[in-house]
Amino acid sequence: MGSKKLNEDDKRLLLDSIRDVEDFPKPGIIFKDITTLLNNKEAFTLLMKHLEDRYKDYNLDYIAGIDSRGFIFGAALADRLGIGFVPVRKKGKLPSTTVCEKYELEYGFDEVELHLDAFRGDTHARVLLIDDIIVSGGTAYAAAKLINKLNVDLVEMCFLMNIQILDGAKKLKEVAPVYSVLDV
Repeated sequence: MGSKKLNEDDKRLLLDSIRDVEDFPKPGIIFKDITTLLNNKEAFTLLMKHLEDRYKDYNLDYIAGIDSRGFIFGAALADRLGIGFVPVRKKGKLPSTTVCEKYELEYGFDEVELHLDAFRGDTHARVLLIDDIIVSGGTAYAAAKLINKLNVDLVEMCFLMNIQILDGAKKLKEVAPVYSVLDV
C-alpha cells in the first residue's frame, strides 16, 4: 500500500495555494483558508490525484469526511475510488437515528455525529477518515471514536495539512494511523 511521494515542488504548489488569514476567527490566530486551493485547478487536481494514488490499493469501502471541509476532499476522493461517502456532521444536522461523540473545545464542548446505519451494517467495512487540517486533533479524535463505535475498521486518518504546534497527530495515532500530505 505504498504511494508516490509528493516532491518539494508539488508540496510548494499546495502550500502556496493555501491563503493565510491573520487574526481569524480571533486575534492571534492565523487561519489556513483552503478555498484558494479549491479554486486553483492545478493544485486541487494534484492533491486529488495524489490521494487517489495513495488509497487506490487500500481496498476501502467508505470515506468518512468531517464537517465541513472534509466533505469536499472526502466526496471527491470517494468518487475517484468508486466507493461510498459518509458525512461526519456537527450535532443536530443529521435527520435519522445517530450516534454522537462529545469533544472539548478551547472554551466548552461540541459534538459530532454519524447516522447509526452510515456503513449499512457492514461490520467489516474499511473506512478512511478525512479532513483538511489537524491542529489539536479534538474533532478528528471524536470522529474516530464514533467510527469505532459502529464496529468498522478505521484504516487511517488523512489530512491535507498537519499544523504541528499542538501535536494533534500524536493523540490521533493512538486510535489509527495518521497521514498528512503537508506538515507545517
